[in-house]
Amino acid sequence: MALLGLSPVAAHADPAAASSGKLGDLTGISGEGPTVTLNSGSAAVRVSFPVEGAVRVWLAPDGTFTDPAGSKIVLPRTSDPVTPKRTDKGDYWAVSTGKATLRAYKHPLRLALYDGADRKRLWEESAPLSWTDKQTTQTLARTATEQFVGGGEQNGRFSHRDQTIRIFADYNWNDGGAPNSQPFYASTAGYGVLRNTFAQGTYAFTEPVRTTHDERRFDATYVVGDGLKDVITGYTDLVGKPFLPPLYGLEHGDADCYLHNANRGERHTLDAVKVAEGYTEHGMPNGWMLVNDGYGCGYENLQQTGEGLRKNNMQLGLWTENGVPNQVEEVKAGVRVRKLDVAWVGPGYEFALDACDTAYKGIEDNSDARGFVWTPVSWAGAQRCGVLWSGDQAGSYDYIKWQIPTYAGATTSGMAYNTGDIDGIFGGSPQTYVRDLQWKAFLPVSMTMDGWAASDKQPWRYGEPYTSINRKYLLLKERLLPYTYSHSVEAHKTGVGQVRPLALEYPDDPNVWGEKAKYEFLSGKDFLVAPVYENSTVRNGIYLPKGTWVDYWSGKTYTGPTTVDGYDAPLDTLPLFVRAGAVVPMWAEGTKSWQTRDKGVLDLDVYPQGKGSFTLTEDDGVTRAYKNGDQAKQTFTVDAPTSGLGTVTVGIGASSGSYAGKPASRNYQLTVHTGSKPATVLAGTSILRQYGSRADWTRHRRAGGSIRPPVGSRGSRPA
Repeated sequence: MALLGLSPVAAHADPAAASSGKLGDLTGISGEGPTVTLNSGSAAVRVSFPVEGAVRVWLAPDGTFTDPAGSKIVLPRTSDPVTPKRTDKGDYWAVSTGKATLRAYKHPLRLALYDGADRKRLWEESAPLSWTDKQTTQTLARTATEQFVGGGEQNGRFSHRDQTIRIFADYNWNDGGAPNSQPFYASTAGYGVLRNTFAQGTYAFTEPVRTTHDERRFDATYVVGDGLKDVITGYTDLVGKPFLPPLYGLEHGDADCYLHNANRGERHTLDAVKVAEGYTEHGMPNGWMLVNDGYGCGYENLQQTGEGLRKNNMQLGLWTENGVPNQVEEVKAGVRVRKLDVAWVGPGYEFALDACDTAYKGIEDNSDARGFVWTPVSWAGAQRCGVLWSGDQAGSYDYIKWQIPTYAGATTSGMAYNTGDIDGIFGGSPQTYVRDLQWKAFLPVSMTMDGWAASDKQPWRYGEPYTSINRKYLLLKERLLPYTYSHSVEAHKTGVGQVRPLALEYPDDPNVWGEKAKYEFLSGKDFLVAPVYENSTVRNGIYLPKGTWVDYWSGKTYTGPTTVDGYDAPLDTLPLFVRAGAVVPMWAEGTKSWQTRDKGVLDLDVYPQGKGSFTLTEDDGVTRAYKNGDQAKQTFTVDAPTSGLGTVTVGIGASSGSYAGKPASRNYQLTVHTGSKPATVLAGTSILRQYGSRADWTRHRRAGGSIRPPVGSRGSRPA
């Protein structure tokens, strides 16, 4: 250990500092390998850098370090920590790597985080770290324009400046609750911080910012990044990336009780097969079913039930309220989905995280499938093993409203899969069911759950016109699975999920941080979704950020930033806009299951303006072979004028990589929304024949002619 000297003044410690509950003057600094220890009387602070862009600050008020979380929240790393440089700068010591500098001011010992060059301040304590016998608190100065996100699932909220949020398992499933909170937040100043603890906390993003957890120790890792996305990547590097779901997990799901159902009379597990057949008969995609709810509703004939579901292209799932003691046998019998409930994971914190990891591992250890788990009440790290489900709610317009910022905001904590039951498990109506299903078709995961409802809540139960509208959006969700799955692969790599507040893509726009854009979200970068959350056929206050946006249904264009009022939104219409420059890959129209899709056809929905691209990622969709590199990527591009007439070029790149079931070749059907009829359309150097209508093209195709599609304007799909 090398002891680094202090100036004579710094050696005079405040003897009352440790007992008074805050750090006093810096009395010593020493380094051994990658760890630097700062002393202030009897208190000690350890500083280490797990990577160049992350620094861990670990306080022991009495000098004895404890680590109750161990490796449960922050996963073990395969690489060695970075050994920092230590430089005496006079007023402070600089402990630095190439990407981050922690300043340790001497009188008193206060901390500040700067960039690697020690020039740009990311945060600075306005008071030393302090503690009581039950809590530790950090106090930071706030800048004039600094914004804060994170905290996991914070019901009804995504932006926290001037707000106080709770980090705890509160079992409040409604607006204001935080059942899936996480001890993490991020700042637009360029950093995020994870408190490595299972103790509950309170974060006040006031001036000053005060973050407190209920334990007499302080253990935080700060990640630096170039923007919020980069910070989310750094955070999920610590706790684990979002898991990569199977394709059926991205299809709609269904949950109910099929044994001794108290609400709807005697049932048996095999009755679930009849419901599965109902989806098939009504032409509605559905990827999986939970056939019990654990609360007095077990199961029987599990293997036969699974076989019946699979005949309808659905996977078998179970939920539990009392653990998974039989999961080896259950997985071998065909269970591929697991939902955990509050009676088991209800204590939250460490207990909930252990349960999620256990259930996920149970599927993967006993099959070649990917783990697919749903859980309420979780903690930091749950994104690596589960879909975070917001709990038991009643269907209403208000339910729709507060969920919008909730799930978009959860993405800023690396939670790529966060959702709630369509129209809740209680209450609701045909209209609220439709409105809720519409926008949740643009979440990567969705589920109808009616185990405790007064009547079944499958999407055809209310009859027409609701059945047809629900079918329309479920079929659209299915067609968009190439887009959705590619975003899931991106989330697995970067930690950034598909569902995003506008602030994640447009952080410099002051309008996206408040009420103006609170009740809308981005599904990837290309879709802007503005759900209808009132009993109305008109949607007001739709904020469109900079750029050109195209109404998905009408083709009308808008130039942002602008606010759209009076948008015509009858019950069958979700206000939906596409970013100009987007190239959206889709499965063929009419696709009802990933298993029965036509692999020989891929549709490209193209919105030409300037340069744009999309990289499609494909693999077998269900096994873990992708971990061994069995995966293919293909990039599609569009190059068009930014305004006015001109040449539009759509590029179809080669598919690189291989996986089981990859088609040897396929045809591409392009819908190019030019706004007006093109004079000429070429494939390579060949001029394509034009048809007067889609019906003409279809007749020609059925007669054995070229399968190349017609090209025209937005008015017909494909255009």
